[in-house]
Order: sequence, then C-alpha cells, then structure tokens
Amino acid sequence: MARETFDVVILGGGNAGIGVTGAVRRAGQSVAMIEASDLGGTCPNRGCTSKKVLVAAGQVLHDIERAAVHHIAVGKLRLDWAALIDREKDLIKDIPASLARAMARREVEVIKGFGTFVAPDTIRVGDRLPEARHIVIANGSKPRPLPIPGAEHMITTDDMLRDRELPACVIFVGGGVISLEFSHVYARAGADVTILEVLPQLLPAMDTDAVARLQTESERIGIKISTSASVRRIEPAGEQFRVIFTHDGVEQVAMADRVVNGAGRVANIDNLDLAAGRVTHANGRVAVDQYLRSTSNPRVYVCGDAVPISPQLSPIATYEGDIVGRNIVAGAKYMPDYVGMATSVYTVPALAAVGLTEIAARRTGATIDVHDNDMRDWFSARSYAETVAWSKVIVDRVSDCILGAHFVGHGGQELINIFGLAIKFELRPARSETTSTPIRRFRPTSSTCSDAHSDTLSSQEREGISSRTPFRRC
Repeated sequence: MARETFDVVILGGGNAGIGVTGAVRRAGQSVAMIEASDLGGTCPNRGCTSKKVLVAAGQVLHDIERAAVHHIAVGKLRLDWAALIDREKDLIKDIPASLARAMARREVEVIKGFGTFVAPDTIRVGDRLPEARHIVIANGSKPRPLPIPGAEHMITTDDMLRDRELPACVIFVGGGVISLEFSHVYARAGADVTILEVLPQLLPAMDTDAVARLQTESERIGIKISTSASVRRIEPAGEQFRVIFTHDGVEQVAMADRVVNGAGRVANIDNLDLAAGRVTHANGRVAVDQYLRSTSNPRVYVCGDAVPISPQLSPIATYEGDIVGRNIVAGAKYMPDYVGMATSVYTVPALAAVGLTEIAARRTGATIDVHDNDMRDWFSARSYAETVAWSKVIVDRVSDCILGAHFVGHGGQELINIFGLAIKFELRPARSETTSTPIRRFRPTSSTCSDAHSDTLSSQEREGISSRTPFRRC
C-alpha cells in the first residue's frame, strides 16, 4: 500500500469532524476525512434531527389533548406511524449530499471506510495509508453495550427510526435521555410504554426535583416507570419478548413487542487500535489535556462524543471541533469553555438545564439560595393550559452568581439559553424596585463566577431555571 501525506486526517465525518475543517482549510492545510457511513454522523441522520420530527408530532398530540380546555371539539385521533417515519426520512434524506458538497467546496478529501491506527502518524482505511502531521479522533459514539443475558434481542434508536410499524408495547432498558424522549412519543402515539432504570433516579445527572416533575408528567400520560430495577435477562416469547427484572427485591416479568437499549452512548473508539497510535486510553475514554490533545501522542486531538469530559451534544461537538482546528493551526493554545452551555431533554413538555444541580451546588460549599417555582398558576401557564410548568434557580448568596437553572415545561428549552448567558457572562439576579423586597446592591468581585466553580462546571451535571428573574451586570 502506498502512503499518502496530508496535514490533517480526521476520523469521522460528523459535527465534530466537520467543525475541524473550517480553521485548518482557511490556513491552507490539506485534509482527509474518513467516514464509514453518512456524512453528518449520528445527529442529523439517525439521532437528534430525526428524533425532533417525531417529537414535533408528539407535541401536536399533546396540544390536541388539551383542546377541550380551550373549548375546541376534536374527533378521534389516528396517527399514521408509517407515514410519520416516511416524513422523517424525507426531511433528512438530503443532509449527507449537502454536507458532501460543503466538504468538496472546502477541498476536503472524503475517504469512505473505517480508519484504524497503524502508527502514531498513520491510518489504514481499506487499501490506503494516509499519514498526517495531525490526526483527529472525531468518530462519535455508539449505544452503550449492556451485559445482560439476551441483550442481543434489544434494538437501538437506529432500529426504532426504521420501524414503520408502531409497536403495541415497548420496554426501555435504561432511563436516560433517549428513553424519555422516545417514550413520550410512543406513549402519545398509543403504545404501552415501560422504563426500567437500574439507578434510583431517571436522568441521574440532572436535578432531582426537575426529574421528579418530569416523571410525574410521564406517568400522567401512561408511562410505567420503575427505578432501582435490575434487568436479569431478556427472552424470546413467541412474537414478543419477556423481560425478567428485580424491583424492591422481588423478581418480576414484563412482556413487550420491542425492547430498547436506552442506557446511553459511549465513545466509538474500540476498533481504532489506539495502542498502535500510542494513544493512552482506559475504560473507553481517551486521555486528553486541556487543549483536547492526547496526553501520550501530541499529534492526536479528540473532539465530539469521544471527549471524556464534556456532554455528548452536537453543538458542543461542533464547538470542540473548531477548538481543535484552531489548535492545529496555531499550536495548542485554545481551551474549551463549557460554562453556560445549556441542554434540553425533548420530552413533551421538555426538561431544560444549565449549570449545577442543587446537590452539586451544595457540594461546592457555597451558601446558596434556591428559588423553586411551580408556575402552573401563572397566567402565562394557565392561558396555554400547561400540564407542568416548573422552575428552579440556584444563586450563590455571597457572589450573587447564578450557579444553575432548571425548567420543566413553560418553553424551557428556549428560555434556558437566557440563563446560560447569565451564567457565562456573570449577570446577577435582581428584584424589581416596586416589590417589597429590596434590590440587592451588587459589588464587583476580584474573581469571576465561573472561576469559583470551574472544576464543578466541567462535570456533566447541567441544568436550567426560572423565567421571571431579571438580570443586571456587575
């Protein structure tokens, strides 16, 4: 095999890998991108973009459910599941070709196949051996494998998005983001849905009170939820599957047409032969420094879902890709800043979060004020007949910094970005002068809010807050 030389070789053609190409191509560096599947990766082709088509249908079903409150009479509903899946496929079908044109305009050579290291500076893909001054690991994530007897009978979100038949009964093993989002769609479409979570809480990285509100709403629409439930095995039972699990020390059995792996995703690095690339890794995590560079091979950078210190979110993947691209061009000098980056769980209604959970905030040792609001009695919530409208804002009493914010419903997936800006740019909460509570007078501080809690903010505990808090800058 003849060797080919590039300035940069990128493993993966998703958000992160594409994010790298902007800076390096502006600098005139030659780039090869290796992608085994569709350009764009999981998010636009079989992940968040596809999911939101289904979530939009779930939102419409929710709105119709509330129609009677607005004195609107509706007839019996029927969702054409096959047509909905076809619509989803139609909406995303042009994404890979569009991204291929974008890479062609940037003069990025796209190589089809799966790349593996054969040396610290060389990748094998098919019968080609591209070598480079810099190699970027940006090949995303895969469903977390579960060591359960019969796990081969479980399906993934890829399978769910190909299934043109709405199953009558679905069991999700794991109570993470994927399970909650798809369970809301399935339940509103008429399926019988069960979630089995091994930990005491659904969405374990998120605020306990926020998750409790979402769980109550999930159960209201008919989703059966068991936490602290350990799945023992999955067995075929005719055309269905039998799931045997223990809950409260008692063995139980549940039947389903589909059993879904909802235990989250892990970095897709198992088959890269990282040892040949002299890339230190352990437990599915590549060791990186503050510049997203391998600690053992300075030629190698990591961005996107393979980064062990950041949430697996597509906007963060793009952001990290840009950081890596700039570091390749200018030398390792740029570090990612995750402070104020919000996330949402696209259930109906959504859970949105930014910053610290209440538990994480208390662990910092800060003296905090927690502003907890059930907003269902607010006129804005009542006018839209919201079934849940709740917020929590966590404020450091000494510095006046907002540490965390959490919404369930009430347009939280949009409002949360305001609080993300407040955290990032150190905007302080204030009360109106017309209220009986005096305004807190703000004073400059020698250390920034983000510095005070930067070690905690780099964890994956992020959440969202209340909409009625105005801000002022120090």
